[in-house]
Amino acid sequence: MARENLNDLTAFVIVAREKNFTRAAAQLGVSQSALSHTLRALEARLGMKLLTRTTRSVALTDIGETLLEGLGPYIDGIQAQLQSLKDQNNSPSGTIRISTSDYAINTVIWPKVDRLLKTYPDIKLELIDDYALTDIVQGRFDAGTRFGEQITNGMISVRIGPDVRFAVVGTPGYFAHRDIPQHPTDLLLHNCINLRFPTYGNLYVWEFEKDGKSVNVKVEGQLVFSRIYQNLDAALKGYGLAHVPRDIAEHHIASGELISVLEDWCPWWDGYYLFYPERRNHSKAFMLLLDALRHYK
Repeated sequence: MARENLNDLTAFVIVAREKNFTRAAAQLGVSQSALSHTLRALEARLGMKLLTRTTRSVALTDIGETLLEGLGPYIDGIQAQLQSLKDQNNSPSGTIRISTSDYAINTVIWPKVDRLLKTYPDIKLELIDDYALTDIVQGRFDAGTRFGEQITNGMISVRIGPDVRFAVVGTPGYFAHRDIPQHPTDLLLHNCINLRFPTYGNLYVWEFEKDGKSVNVKVEGQLVFSRIYQNLDAALKGYGLAHVPRDIAEHHIASGELISVLEDWCPWWDGYYLFYPERRNHSKAFMLLLDALRHYK
Protein backbone atom coordinates (compact mmCIF):
# COMPACT_ATOMS: atom_id res chain seq x y z
CA MET A 1 0.00 0.00 0.00
CA ALA A 2 1.29 3.46 -0.87
CA ARG A 3 2.96 5.34 1.98
CA GLU A 4 0.60 8.29 1.68
CA ASN A 5 -2.24 6.02 2.81
CA LEU A 6 -0.88 5.97 6.37
CA ASN A 7 -3.08 8.99 7.12
CA ASP A 8 -6.11 7.02 5.94
CA LEU A 9 -5.23 4.14 8.25
CA THR A 10 -4.78 6.54 11.14
CA ALA A 11 -8.19 8.02 10.37
CA PHE A 12 -9.71 4.53 10.39
CA VAL A 13 -8.20 3.75 13.81
CA ILE A 14 -9.56 6.96 15.32
CA VAL A 15 -13.05 6.46 13.87
CA ALA A 16 -13.04 2.82 14.97
CA ARG A 17 -12.14 3.76 18.53
CA GLU A 18 -14.44 6.74 18.82
CA LYS A 19 -17.32 4.99 17.00
CA ASN A 20 -18.42 8.46 16.09
CA PHE A 21 -17.54 10.56 13.02
CA THR A 22 -18.14 13.89 14.78
CA ARG A 23 -15.64 13.21 17.58
CA ALA A 24 -13.14 11.60 15.22
CA ALA A 25 -13.30 14.53 12.77
CA ALA A 26 -12.74 16.99 15.62
CA GLN A 27 -9.74 15.00 16.80
CA LEU A 28 -8.26 14.91 13.30
CA GLY A 29 -9.08 18.51 12.51
CA VAL A 30 -11.10 17.74 9.36
CA SER A 31 -14.74 17.95 8.35
CA GLN A 32 -17.08 15.00 8.82
CA SER A 33 -17.75 14.79 5.10
CA ALA A 34 -14.02 14.70 4.31
CA LEU A 35 -13.47 12.00 6.91
CA SER A 36 -16.38 9.94 5.60
CA HIS A 37 -14.96 10.23 2.06
CA THR A 38 -11.54 9.10 3.33
CA LEU A 39 -12.98 5.98 4.96
CA ARG A 40 -15.11 5.06 1.95
CA ALA A 41 -12.08 5.44 -0.31
CA LEU A 42 -10.04 3.20 2.03
CA GLU A 43 -12.76 0.53 1.95
CA ALA A 44 -12.86 0.76 -1.85
CA ARG A 45 -9.10 0.29 -2.16
CA LEU A 46 -9.11 -2.65 0.25
CA GLY A 47 -12.19 -4.16 -1.36
CA MET A 48 -13.84 -4.83 1.98
CA LYS A 49 -16.31 -3.15 4.31
CA LEU A 50 -14.77 -1.98 7.59
CA LEU A 51 -17.57 0.07 9.12
CA THR A 52 -21.33 -0.15 9.40
CA ARG A 53 -22.80 3.35 9.53
CA THR A 54 -26.15 4.46 10.89
CA THR A 55 -27.51 7.96 11.39
CA ARG A 56 -26.32 7.98 15.00
CA SER A 57 -23.47 5.54 15.36
CA VAL A 58 -20.62 3.66 13.76
CA ALA A 59 -19.98 -0.04 14.29
CA LEU A 60 -17.10 -2.19 13.15
CA THR A 61 -17.58 -5.16 10.88
CA ASP A 62 -15.74 -8.36 11.78
CA ILE A 63 -13.02 -7.42 9.30
CA GLY A 64 -12.90 -3.92 10.79
CA GLU A 65 -12.44 -5.38 14.28
CA THR A 66 -9.57 -7.55 13.02
CA LEU A 67 -7.90 -4.61 11.30
CA LEU A 68 -8.22 -2.38 14.37
CA GLU A 69 -6.79 -5.07 16.64
CA GLY A 70 -3.76 -5.58 14.42
CA LEU A 71 -3.22 -2.01 13.27
CA GLY A 72 -3.99 0.02 16.39
CA PRO A 73 -0.80 -0.78 18.35
CA TYR A 74 1.37 0.12 15.34
CA ILE A 75 -0.34 3.48 14.87
CA ASP A 76 0.05 4.16 18.59
CA GLY A 77 3.72 3.20 18.39
CA ILE A 78 4.37 5.52 15.45
CA GLN A 79 2.69 8.42 17.22
CA ALA A 80 4.61 7.71 20.44
CA GLN A 81 7.91 7.56 18.56
CA LEU A 82 7.22 10.85 16.78
CA GLN A 83 6.34 12.46 20.11
CA SER A 84 9.57 11.10 21.61
CA LEU A 85 11.64 12.63 18.80
CA LYS A 86 9.80 15.90 19.23
CA ASP A 87 10.52 15.89 22.95
CA GLN A 88 14.26 15.67 22.32
CA ASN A 89 14.40 19.08 20.71
CA ASN A 90 11.45 20.89 22.25
CA SER A 91 9.95 21.66 25.62
CA PRO A 92 7.59 18.96 26.95
CA SER A 93 4.24 19.04 25.21
CA GLY A 94 1.25 16.93 24.31
CA THR A 95 -2.06 15.81 25.77
CA ILE A 96 -2.25 13.38 28.70
CA ARG A 97 -5.60 11.71 29.36
CA ILE A 98 -6.28 10.18 32.78
CA SER A 99 -9.32 8.17 33.85
CA THR A 100 -9.89 9.06 37.48
CA SER A 101 -12.58 10.22 39.94
CA ASP A 102 -13.76 13.50 41.40
CA TYR A 103 -12.33 12.53 44.79
CA ALA A 104 -8.89 11.71 43.35
CA ILE A 105 -8.90 14.89 41.26
CA ASN A 106 -9.77 17.14 44.21
CA THR A 107 -7.58 15.57 46.89
CA VAL A 108 -4.59 14.07 45.08
CA ILE A 109 -4.10 15.14 41.47
CA TRP A 110 -5.06 18.80 41.17
CA PRO A 111 -3.06 20.01 44.21
CA LYS A 112 0.07 18.45 42.67
CA VAL A 113 -0.22 19.41 39.00
CA ASP A 114 -0.97 23.11 39.38
CA ARG A 115 2.70 24.13 39.41
CA LEU A 116 3.63 21.65 36.66
CA LEU A 117 1.06 23.03 34.22
CA LYS A 118 2.12 26.61 34.90
CA THR A 119 5.77 25.68 34.32
CA TYR A 120 5.05 23.77 31.10
CA PRO A 121 2.15 25.50 29.32
CA ASP A 122 2.42 23.16 26.30
CA ILE A 123 1.35 20.18 28.41
CA LYS A 124 -2.39 19.57 28.15
CA LEU A 125 -4.12 17.46 30.78
CA GLU A 126 -7.52 15.77 30.51
CA LEU A 127 -8.85 14.51 33.84
CA ILE A 128 -11.92 12.41 33.08
CA ASP A 129 -14.18 11.94 36.10
CA ASP A 130 -14.95 8.25 35.80
CA TYR A 131 -16.22 5.81 38.45
CA ALA A 132 -16.74 3.11 35.83
CA LEU A 133 -13.33 1.41 36.24
CA THR A 134 -12.81 1.92 32.52
CA ASP A 135 -10.34 -0.19 30.55
CA ILE A 136 -7.75 2.53 29.96
CA VAL A 137 -6.28 0.82 26.89
CA GLN A 138 -9.65 0.46 25.18
CA GLY A 139 -10.62 3.96 26.26
CA ARG A 140 -7.33 5.36 24.93
CA PHE A 141 -6.30 6.83 28.24
CA ASP A 142 -2.64 7.30 29.05
CA ALA A 143 -3.24 6.29 32.65
CA GLY A 144 -5.87 5.69 35.31
CA THR A 145 -6.17 5.97 39.07
CA ARG A 146 -7.41 3.32 41.46
CA PHE A 147 -7.09 2.43 45.09
CA GLY A 148 -4.25 -0.02 45.63
CA GLU A 149 -6.23 -3.25 45.62
CA GLN A 150 -7.97 -2.37 42.34
CA ILE A 151 -4.85 -2.24 40.13
CA THR A 152 -5.23 -4.16 36.86
CA ASN A 153 -2.76 -6.92 35.95
CA GLY A 154 -0.22 -6.07 33.28
CA MET A 155 0.03 -2.46 34.42
CA ILE A 156 2.77 -0.43 36.03
CA SER A 157 1.53 1.29 39.18
CA VAL A 158 2.95 4.24 41.09
CA ARG A 159 1.71 5.39 44.47
CA ILE A 160 0.35 8.95 44.21
CA GLY A 161 -1.60 9.44 47.43
CA PRO A 162 -1.59 8.62 51.16
CA ASP A 163 -3.63 5.89 52.79
CA VAL A 164 -7.35 6.60 52.99
CA ARG A 165 -9.78 5.99 55.82
CA PHE A 166 -13.53 5.96 55.29
CA ALA A 167 -16.17 7.12 57.76
CA VAL A 168 -19.87 6.48 58.29
CA VAL A 169 -21.49 9.82 59.04
CA GLY A 170 -24.90 11.30 59.75
CA THR A 171 -26.30 14.48 61.26
CA PRO A 172 -27.27 14.91 64.93
CA GLY A 173 -30.82 15.45 63.70
CA TYR A 174 -30.81 12.09 61.92
CA PHE A 175 -29.67 10.33 65.11
CA ALA A 176 -32.16 12.18 67.30
CA HIS A 177 -34.73 9.41 66.78
CA ARG A 178 -32.47 6.51 65.80
CA ASP A 179 -30.00 4.30 67.65
CA ILE A 180 -26.32 4.75 66.84
CA PRO A 181 -25.06 1.58 65.10
CA GLN A 182 -22.63 -0.51 67.14
CA HIS A 183 -21.91 -3.13 64.48
CA PRO A 184 -21.86 -2.84 60.66
CA THR A 185 -24.92 -5.09 60.36
CA ASP A 186 -26.89 -2.50 62.37
CA LEU A 187 -26.76 -0.37 59.22
CA LEU A 188 -29.51 -2.57 57.78
CA LEU A 189 -31.88 -0.75 60.13
CA HIS A 190 -30.83 2.69 58.83
CA ASN A 191 -31.53 4.88 55.82
CA CYS A 192 -28.21 4.74 53.99
CA ILE A 193 -27.12 6.78 50.97
CA ASN A 194 -25.82 4.45 48.28
CA LEU A 195 -23.16 4.84 45.58
CA ARG A 196 -23.70 3.16 42.21
CA PHE A 197 -20.79 2.19 39.96
CA PRO A 198 -21.47 2.80 36.24
CA THR A 199 -19.45 -0.21 35.03
CA TYR A 200 -21.94 -2.95 35.88
CA GLY A 201 -24.64 -0.85 37.51
CA ASN A 202 -24.06 -2.43 40.90
CA LEU A 203 -24.21 -0.62 44.22
CA TYR A 204 -21.07 -0.22 46.28
CA VAL A 205 -21.03 -2.66 49.18
CA TRP A 206 -19.88 -0.92 52.37
CA GLU A 207 -16.66 -2.52 53.62
CA PHE A 208 -15.54 -2.76 57.24
CA GLU A 209 -12.76 -4.47 59.16
CA LYS A 210 -11.87 -4.98 62.81
CA ASP A 211 -9.34 -7.28 64.48
CA GLY A 212 -8.70 -9.02 61.16
CA LYS A 213 -12.40 -9.68 60.57
CA SER A 214 -14.02 -8.23 57.44
CA VAL A 215 -17.72 -7.43 57.17
CA ASN A 216 -19.42 -6.27 53.97
CA VAL A 217 -22.90 -4.80 54.16
CA LYS A 218 -25.35 -4.18 51.30
CA VAL A 219 -27.18 -1.19 52.70
CA GLU A 220 -30.49 0.27 51.58
CA GLY A 221 -31.92 3.75 51.56
CA GLN A 222 -33.87 6.46 49.80
CA LEU A 223 -31.03 7.92 47.71
CA VAL A 224 -28.44 6.60 45.24
CA PHE A 225 -25.74 8.74 43.64
CA SER A 226 -22.81 8.07 41.34
CA ARG A 227 -20.42 10.64 42.85
CA ILE A 228 -19.09 10.58 46.40
CA TYR A 229 -19.44 14.32 47.07
CA GLN A 230 -23.19 14.07 46.44
CA ASN A 231 -23.40 11.36 49.09
CA LEU A 232 -21.70 13.66 51.59
CA ASP A 233 -24.00 16.56 50.71
CA ALA A 234 -27.09 14.38 51.17
CA ALA A 235 -25.84 13.25 54.57
CA LEU A 236 -25.31 16.89 55.60
CA LYS A 237 -28.92 17.59 54.64
CA GLY A 238 -30.13 14.82 56.95
CA TYR A 239 -31.16 12.22 54.37
CA GLY A 240 -29.32 9.39 56.09
CA LEU A 241 -25.92 7.84 56.61
CA ALA A 242 -23.09 8.17 54.09
CA HIS A 243 -19.91 6.12 53.76
CA VAL A 244 -17.29 8.57 52.49
CA PRO A 245 -13.55 9.24 52.70
CA ARG A 246 -13.03 10.74 56.12
CA ASP A 247 -10.85 13.60 54.92
CA ILE A 248 -13.72 15.21 52.97
CA ALA A 249 -16.00 14.95 56.00
CA GLU A 250 -13.44 15.81 58.69
CA HIS A 251 -14.26 19.50 59.15
CA HIS A 252 -17.99 18.70 59.29
CA ILE A 253 -17.27 16.14 62.02
CA ALA A 254 -15.09 18.62 63.92
CA SER A 255 -17.79 21.30 63.73
CA GLY A 256 -20.48 18.94 64.97
CA GLU A 257 -22.48 19.03 61.73
CA LEU A 258 -21.87 15.30 61.33
CA ILE A 259 -21.41 12.44 63.78
CA SER A 260 -18.96 9.69 62.86
CA VAL A 261 -20.01 6.17 63.91
CA LEU A 262 -18.48 2.69 63.74
CA GLU A 263 -15.03 4.27 63.93
CA ASP A 264 -13.40 1.11 65.29
CA TRP A 265 -14.68 -0.70 62.15
CA CYS A 266 -13.16 1.83 59.72
CA PRO A 267 -9.50 0.93 59.05
CA TRP A 268 -6.97 2.62 56.79
CA TRP A 269 -6.88 1.41 53.18
CA ASP A 270 -4.23 1.68 50.48
CA GLY A 271 -4.41 5.10 48.85
CA TYR A 272 -4.48 6.03 45.18
CA TYR A 273 -2.11 4.65 42.56
CA LEU A 274 -1.58 5.87 39.02
CA PHE A 275 -1.41 2.90 36.66
CA TYR A 276 -0.49 2.70 32.99
CA PRO A 277 0.42 0.05 30.37
CA GLU A 278 3.89 -1.40 30.80
CA ARG A 279 4.53 -1.72 27.05
CA ARG A 280 4.32 1.85 25.85
CA ASN A 281 6.80 4.62 25.08
CA HIS A 282 5.79 7.56 27.22
CA SER A 283 6.44 11.18 26.38
CA LYS A 284 8.58 13.53 28.41
CA ALA A 285 5.38 15.30 29.43
CA PHE A 286 3.96 12.06 30.86
CA MET A 287 7.12 11.33 32.84
CA LEU A 288 7.13 14.86 34.29
CA LEU A 289 3.50 14.38 35.33
CA LEU A 290 4.35 11.04 36.90
CA ASP A 291 7.15 12.61 38.95
CA ALA A 292 4.86 15.44 40.06
CA LEU A 293 2.18 13.00 41.26
CA ARG A 294 4.48 10.49 42.96
CA HIS A 295 3.75 10.05 46.66
CA TYR A 296 6.61 9.77 49.14
CA LYS A 297 5.80 8.36 52.54
